[in-house]
Amino acid sequence: MYNFINVSEKVYRLGVNDRTTNLFESMWPLPNGVAYNSYLINDEKTALLDTVRIGFEFDFIQKVEQGLQGKELDYLIINHMELDHAGEIKSVINRYPNIKIIGNKKTFSILTAYFGVTKNLVEIQDGEILKLGHHELKFVFTPFVHWPESMMTYDITESILFSADAFGMFGTLDGGIFDDEIDFDYYMEDARRYYANIVGKWSAMVQKAFQKLAGVKISTICPLHGPIWRNDPMKIISLYDKWSKYEAEDNRSVVIMYASMYGNTTAVADYVARCISEQGIKNIRVYDVSKTNISYLLSEIWRCKGVILGSCAYNGGMHPAMENLTRELEHMGVKNKVLGLFGTYSWNGGGVRTLNEFAKNINWEMVSASVDMHGMPNLEKLRPIKDLAIAMANNLKKL
Repeated sequence: MYNFINVSEKVYRLGVNDRTTNLFESMWPLPNGVAYNSYLINDEKTALLDTVRIGFEFDFIQKVEQGLQGKELDYLIINHMELDHAGEIKSVINRYPNIKIIGNKKTFSILTAYFGVTKNLVEIQDGEILKLGHHELKFVFTPFVHWPESMMTYDITESILFSADAFGMFGTLDGGIFDDEIDFDYYMEDARRYYANIVGKWSAMVQKAFQKLAGVKISTICPLHGPIWRNDPMKIISLYDKWSKYEAEDNRSVVIMYASMYGNTTAVADYVARCISEQGIKNIRVYDVSKTNISYLLSEIWRCKGVILGSCAYNGGMHPAMENLTRELEHMGVKNKVLGLFGTYSWNGGGVRTLNEFAKNINWEMVSASVDMHGMPNLEKLRPIKDLAIAMANNLKKL
């Protein structure tokens, strides 16, 4: 069967590419599509680890049948119940009605709610081992990475970690399936954006998962999205460790995000960027939050150490697009950034006032007092903006 891939002698990747879905979870853009991975172990006993999104039944079931080579399917192991991975569970049960379904207590609560499945359920405990023959599988509970029932399955025999959504990324797999077959630079933004959008809120739980896996030999990582890591699994592990600690990829990096109605705040944002550049900072990016999807804004904030937010006043507060961004940052609990704030107003203000309220809630280090500008910018009004830029640059250069 086309695209039927051996991970090892008895372990197969059964994956599909999705190039038609525009928004992941109806929120996050997929310009490069997304891959859904499922895995099959054909041993004395056979086990399917997760399925794929609903709608891929014909292709997926054919791959399962080919991998089984005439055998029955003994187990379905559910590491994660989100429907991009659990969508074809009913198709599998219909094809293999005697299959035993492996999961934890929280798995089965969601499984029953979705599909009404109540038979052949085998509840396992954290650390429990299932023997298939040559392969022995250990179940590692990793709640809230990124759903409460999420768990990983560790193949003790071959040191393969089936990691559910952890270590995944957006983007289809266009020929290359393994990390040594792809140009990871192409996938880097999709990897970070996936983390920031999907996993980032649960960064503390990612660190707890790392603690549970400490000292475990991992030769291969098989995630539910993106490439399989067989050559250098520490690369993606290191990135997830960094991102879950809210560490910038470059401590001398700053992102400037603004909302502007008629160009005044835009002009200030560009002036801030130029002043920071004059201080020797090279990694600077500027975004209009009304134009750039929040998915990319969150990814950039994860990437950078310095964050400068600017908003025009709008109905006595900040612009709704900036309000949406700040609300999401608070919701996700992003930490360990340094912050600068500015704004412009015409008749009443409120943009900077509400940005200051956000600053108190998010509790990032402020590099200087916020700057609120009345009317159009000129050289005199821009002096405190230059001071803010210098303060940000000096803060970054200390790191």
